[in-house]
Amino acid sequence: MMDDSIRLPHKLTLNERNALSVSGVSEVIGFDDSSVVMRTSMGVLTVHGKQLQLKNLSLEGGMVAVEGNIAALIYAESQPKQSLWSRLFR
Repeated sequence: MMDDSIRLPHKLTLNERNALSVSGVSEVIGFDDSSVVMRTSMGVLTVHGKQLQLKNLSLEGGMVAVEGNIAALIYAESQPKQSLWSRLFR
C-alpha cells in the first residue's frame, strides 16, 4: 500500500459503460465478476456490474482498467481501521 502522505491525482474515464480507466488507485481491496473494490486518493471506490475483469493493474502508477458491463460506481469515505470490539459494540 502507498504512503498516505502521497496523494495521487484521481481520474475516471468510462467508455460506453463497458471500459473503465481509473487513476489514483493505491490498493485493490477485492474483485470478482460482479464487483471491484479499490482504495483511491478520493476514498474507496466500488464498481458494480456483470462479467467484470481487471485488464490493467499498475499500482506503482496508480492505474486500474476494468472491462465488463458496468452498472454503478459508488464512493465511500475511507474509515480508520477499528478493532473487532469497537465494530461489534457501536
